[in-house]
Amino acid sequence: MKRTAQAKWSGALKDGTGALSMQSGAFDNQPYSFKTRFEDESGKAGTNPEELIAAAHAGCFAMQLSHFLAEAGHPAKELKVDAEVTVDRVDGAMKITKSALTLHGDVPGMDKATFMEQANKAKEGCPVSKALAGVEITLDARLAG
Repeated sequence: MKRTAQAKWSGALKDGTGALSMQSGAFDNQPYSFKTRFEDESGKAGTNPEELIAAAHAGCFAMQLSHFLAEAGHPAKELKVDAEVTVDRVDGAMKITKSALTLHGDVPGMDKATFMEQANKAKEGCPVSKALAGVEITLDARLAG
């Protein structure tokens, strides 16, 4: 399986502009810029590559965990996952340094210890976590009930 995305960029780093598109059409010429990436803390000015990585990580982790929970005989009623990707300056260059996953799970009949075991297994095993191998990945998980 292969998935594609495209980026177009015009101009220099700080005053240039770009657009992102995805094979699925979920994004089609979605604008991005230096401001949307590094200056707008609210995140409302537009998207950026790190936001897309956060979305990919949250989605991948949720799917991987749902698989493990179902295999353990406890399909999830609902999993809500937030991912916060941190970019810091390291040795003079910008680097993704952390992806913090926050999980709220509603998994009928599952005890907290087993839930945490499965969540940690998913954190390590989802393909996006593996792609982020050089990044600190944390997990704050809560089980409803």
